[in-house]
Amino acid sequence: MSESEHRMIEILRILNEQDKPTGSKLIADELKNKGFNLGERAVRYHMQILDEKGYTERMGYSGRRITNLGREKLEKGLIYDQVDFIYSKFEEMIYLTDFNYMNQEGNVVVNTSTIYNEESIDILKRIIESGLSVSPYVNLNRVGNDSRITVTTLCGTTIDGVLLNEGIPSQPQYGGLLKIEDYQPIKFTEIISYKKTSVTPLDAFSTQGFTSVLDVVNDGNGIIPANFRLIPGIGREKAIGIINKLNRIGIGGVLAVSDEGRDILGLPVPDGMVGIAIVGGITPFCAVQESNQSIDIKIAEEIQDFKTLSPITSKIRPCLKEVEHDIHPKISFLLSKSWNLIQQVNFDVEKRKGDIISNVSYIDKDDLDKSLEIMEETYNSNPKYINPYYKLVNHPTDDDKIGIATICSLSIDGILIDNGIMSNPKYGGLLELTEPPLFIDLISYNGSTEDPHKIFLAKNMTSINKNIGPNKILASFKEIPYISRDYSVYLLDILNNIGFSIYKIGKPRELTYNAKADNYNFGVVTGSGLNTIGAIKEKGIDVEVKAIEKLLPFEKMDRL
Repeated sequence: MSESEHRMIEILRILNEQDKPTGSKLIADELKNKGFNLGERAVRYHMQILDEKGYTERMGYSGRRITNLGREKLEKGLIYDQVDFIYSKFEEMIYLTDFNYMNQEGNVVVNTSTIYNEESIDILKRIIESGLSVSPYVNLNRVGNDSRITVTTLCGTTIDGVLLNEGIPSQPQYGGLLKIEDYQPIKFTEIISYKKTSVTPLDAFSTQGFTSVLDVVNDGNGIIPANFRLIPGIGREKAIGIINKLNRIGIGGVLAVSDEGRDILGLPVPDGMVGIAIVGGITPFCAVQESNQSIDIKIAEEIQDFKTLSPITSKIRPCLKEVEHDIHPKISFLLSKSWNLIQQVNFDVEKRKGDIISNVSYIDKDDLDKSLEIMEETYNSNPKYINPYYKLVNHPTDDDKIGIATICSLSIDGILIDNGIMSNPKYGGLLELTEPPLFIDLISYNGSTEDPHKIFLAKNMTSINKNIGPNKILASFKEIPYISRDYSVYLLDILNNIGFSIYKIGKPRELTYNAKADNYNFGVVTGSGLNTIGAIKEKGIDVEVKAIEKLLPFEKMDRL
């Protein structure tokens, strides 16, 4: 993003914060407070451009106001802020919670989703009765004369707010998926850190196929959404007392409280801290989704008066056993696993030979010809953004399936490191091909167990084959020390000519396609090898998407 575009985004931000049309003098003053030294004349020039683009509209002599199109642009244009916004939003919700459990009055944090039939209410009630929810307190609201029913439920962040009001600071750490065996919580299998993501962690795992809540209720084995926070160790006993009091009035869902400094459910707990796991507020909704009922799951936390909620049932019989405080195997983070592969990359840029990291995704053999045709069409329609290399590999156990290996973008980090340049994979993102292209979602590689691109594909967020409007493709953002920029540019240019999909080499302190590198570094945006796989998936072919799978010799790969 250029300096001029950055200024226009800031102007849109200022207009969005105003309740009335705003003139150029006030905007110039606000920009000055933000560190932009623009006079009224320069502001008017930028405003004319924003008018022409339809992002603002003139309201006579009163000034200008932002349009809906401008708000959409603002939301996308501030994605570098959004990766910090999710965590700050939780902090805001925690602060605004003033619920008093003694008189059961005050504001709580809620989520609101939409269901479409009475059968879904029965499923929600069954899950809540099994104890796989934060609370039986809900609000059912039928919308108009149609079948839509909005369901407001209590969010576990309410418990964080109550703890803070009692002087116990609670720090959200991860949202993810928790494995249950024989009604016993075992360990988190997938997590995303609340920091450095534009996608709420539990929202990332709310897609059908990730959870098996109904299986947990039926036979005690499955996967449920859950989240994890830390509190100071000195507050452990007081916190347990508060949790017990909340439980008695119908606010629960706490799955485990660790001992001080002791890891639990596969997650690390630092010395002097205590970990608390709470069932995800979306768990009942995931069960509705698993039943193939229509549902619109929303994780838009809001503050609401507790008095607006009432119990949907009084028969709460928790189905889960207490967590055993033995040592569970530690969860492996994505980057920890990836660094070992990155270090083994030995591709020679001059000879075009050597090992790269590949993704291997699987399809039915009957779909192979059609899949290769889609991949070729996708590449030919947009060769600048699509990587053309692939390799067919056998499925390890199923003769009816075939694997399609593509080049993982972490190969580029490996190549640079092999040439003495430190390259740090920072984000996996969803890139909208506007002019210029902009990241509209980012998930940090650090603190996640799941490849961000796999999440975007699972949630059907791409539009790689789209013919109308801007395409949305998978891309990665890397961070490289500025001192090595000249040699990096030389190597990256060679890789781009070979076909490795290098989209943009940024400059220090520059927003590179809307992503931000740390000081004294510059950003590089690269394409994902999963774009061709995503194109296949968009055409309705069943794909088992895999990411960061194995090393392959580049010279043995085929080209579309």
